[in-house]
Order: sequence, then structure tokens, then C-alpha cells
Amino acid sequence: MSNVPGLQQETIAAIATAIVPQQGSVGIVRLSGADSVAIAQTLFHAPGRQVWESHRILYGYVRHPQTRAIVDEALLMLMLAPRSYTREDVVELHCHGGIMAVQQVLQLCIEQGARLAQPGEFTLRAFLNGRLDLTQAESIADLVGAESPQAAQTALAGLQGKLAQPIRQLRSTCLDILAEVEARIDFEDDLPPLDEESVKQQLRQVLAEVEQILATADRGELLRTGLKVAIVGRPNVGKSSLLNAWSRTDRAIVTELPGTTRDVVESQLVVGGIPVQVLDTAGIREATDRVEQIGVERSQQAAQVADLVLLTIDAQAGWTAADAAIYEQVNHRPLILVINKIDLVDGFQFESLPDISAIVKTAAAKQQGIEDLEQAILDQVQVGTVQAANLDLAINQRQAAVLTRAKVALQQVQETIVQQLPLDFWTIDLRSAIQALGEITGEEITESVLDQIFSRFCIGK
Repeated sequence: MSNVPGLQQETIAAIATAIVPQQGSVGIVRLSGADSVAIAQTLFHAPGRQVWESHRILYGYVRHPQTRAIVDEALLMLMLAPRSYTREDVVELHCHGGIMAVQQVLQLCIEQGARLAQPGEFTLRAFLNGRLDLTQAESIADLVGAESPQAAQTALAGLQGKLAQPIRQLRSTCLDILAEVEARIDFEDDLPPLDEESVKQQLRQVLAEVEQILATADRGELLRTGLKVAIVGRPNVGKSSLLNAWSRTDRAIVTELPGTTRDVVESQLVVGGIPVQVLDTAGIREATDRVEQIGVERSQQAAQVADLVLLTIDAQAGWTAADAAIYEQVNHRPLILVINKIDLVDGFQFESLPDISAIVKTAAAKQQGIEDLEQAILDQVQVGTVQAANLDLAINQRQAAVLTRAKVALQQVQETIVQQLPLDFWTIDLRSAIQALGEITGEEITESVLDQIFSRFCIGK
């Protein structure tokens, strides 16, 4: 995505919907740029007296410009600048879904002079043309990739400016302080002395708000990337039953025969607004069967990469030497002990258990204890149900890194004031903080950062 300013000089085209064979009723080809309307008029035939005007849907056919052969029956949506996503002339051709129709239409657009869009280029143009700030652009990517209702809600909050507004206000406060300081440097004899206490108070307030926003980074990362949870334990302790009860499906085969699960079985869940990938693993034991050995090896690997391990034991058997051996393999990971089949015993003795703080009792076959398990997981990641439900602001890794730079710069300003250094020294770190805050919203940004951000988008967005 080099030579960013030049991107707006060309008309770009891309397929803007997911294309899957025999699935999806509609496929959209999107054009943006000065030649969008001319290309559309060359390819699209609207029968009757339909008027080509902005924000109007036309019905007709996409035709090959030379042979006049019909390529597809379609709808055309025309959105003229500046009332469009990119603030350029935008045309969308709503074709039949599948593969061939949209690909043929896209190819015709390219043959008529459009260029295939690069990943995220439509949203990049929206940013460059002032339609979106950088936090809103990143929120669009988060919304497209959201894997839970709460992740989508958080992305929508970012799209509505919930992050940009406080960041701009903090930057404005820093600019005001910088103006006051520089005025005393340039016109020291004409102005009253700088109100140092007022500056200190403003810096404390800005720093406190920066730290408050930074505190959302971990929760935001959970909402975006989710949590990987591995269910491990001996054979026949009810791991697969636990997965089935939790996911309310029959994803895993359940029998009384040990070693039934031979591979890692995955299920996607949402717990307290957090996407959770649950891995049901093969029972860990010494196996002579080569296939089961491979399953055990994969179980051990899954446990090593999981964010959280659910070590499951059989309440009837109690804590066994085999359980202890598995515990030694996984106790370096965040861990919850799940005592399953608790309905089959009158009472469970906890004396022999190792020092595990998080313990949940379940009866997976009767779907009991699942809510307790979910709450224990939320407690482990320190995101309670109420917090997750009310989270409407969550920064991403890039924003956290830049905001950390702003925090350090603000702390340096405070240290400079304490050391009673000249006002010129104050301005150095103030400018660093202002620049960092500007990088979050895109008011100060480099081409390389734009490349990094927008390259992660899908091509049609």
C-alpha cells in the first residue's frame, strides 16, 4: 500500500461479500473513484426509464460491453460523493451469489479501467477523505471479525466515537498546556507567571484518564481474540460429556469405553460476552495403540497452548496417581479443577487434593454445574459477568502501545516539573504525548502505520 496519497486518483473495485460455492444468495461488487459511474453505465443496462441518481437502486442486467451478452441479472446502487462510505463516487452491483457471477462482473470492471482494491483500501479512503478517524476504521475491522455479541457491541461503540472523543479531549488539554508554556517562553516579560499548580493538576487528570483507558486493553483483547480452554484428564472421567453439556450439542462421542476420544474436538462458545474455543482432548494415559498415542500427544500439546486448563477428574475414583501425574504436566498453566460425576457420590473428600484455588463440581451427564464452571472461568480471567456486559470501550494492541508512550511522556513532564527544569524541557515531552495521542485517532500518522493497520482488512472493505 505504498504511495498512499496517490490511491485516491484511481478507481478501485473488489468483491465486497464472502463468496462460497452454492451458498449466499447475493454477491456484491463495489467500485469507488471518479470513474465508478462511467464504468457502471458501460456495463449495466437498466430497462425502462429508471433514473440514474444518488442513493437510488436500479434493476437491470450486467452486459459484456462488446458482445452485449448478459453476464448477470443484478441491482445497482449508486452513491455519489460525498454521501458515500469513501466520500467518493461509489457504485455497488448486487449480483447473484456464488462464485462465477461476481467474479465475471469484477473482471469486466477491471477491463473497463478499475484497479483491484488492496486489503482495506475502501476504508483507507474513507479515513483519508475525513469520513472516519483511525479508531473508527479499526472498529470496522473489529466489527467484521467479532465472534460474540459483546465484541460486536464494543466495536460499534468505537465506531460511534466512544474512544476517539476522550482521546481528542486529552490531546486538546495537552495542546492547551503546551500553548501556555510556549507563550511564557516566547513572551516571558509580557505575561504573568505560569500557574504551575494548575498545570500539575491538569497533567494529573490527563494521566489518570490515560491509565483508565489503558486498563481496558486486556479485556478488549479477550473480546477480540477470545479464550482457548482445554479440557484434560484421564480417560473416561467425562471430558466429552462435559463438552456436550456445555455446548448443548453432541460434538464428542460419549461411551463407557476408555480412549473413545482419539483427537482434539473443538467447540466455539460465548461465556460472559467472551468468545471461548473449547478443546476436548483425548484421555491422557500410557497408550499402546499408535492412534491413541497420537491423540494423547495432541492432548498434551493442546494443554500447553491453552489460555486455561480444565483438569477433569472422576468424583467416584477421587484424586488418583494418574490425576496427579497430569496435574504435574499442566499446573504451570491457569487451571480449574473440575470434579465431574459428583451426582454419583454422597460426598467428596477434598483432603487429598493439591492446593488448587479454583474447584468446580459438575454432573455433566445431567448438565449440572455448567453455570458454576462458566463463572469460575470468568473469575480466572478477571472479567466478571457484569463487567463484560457493560464494557463499551476496549482498546487494541496498537492503541495500547501508543497510549503507553503517551503515559510515559506525561510522567516525564511531571518529573521535569518536580526537578524544576526550564520550561523548554517541559515542551519536549508534552509534544511527545500530543503526537502519541494524535496517532491513536490518526491526526498524526505515518504511511507505514497505515500500511500495517489496513493490510489486516479484507479486500472488499
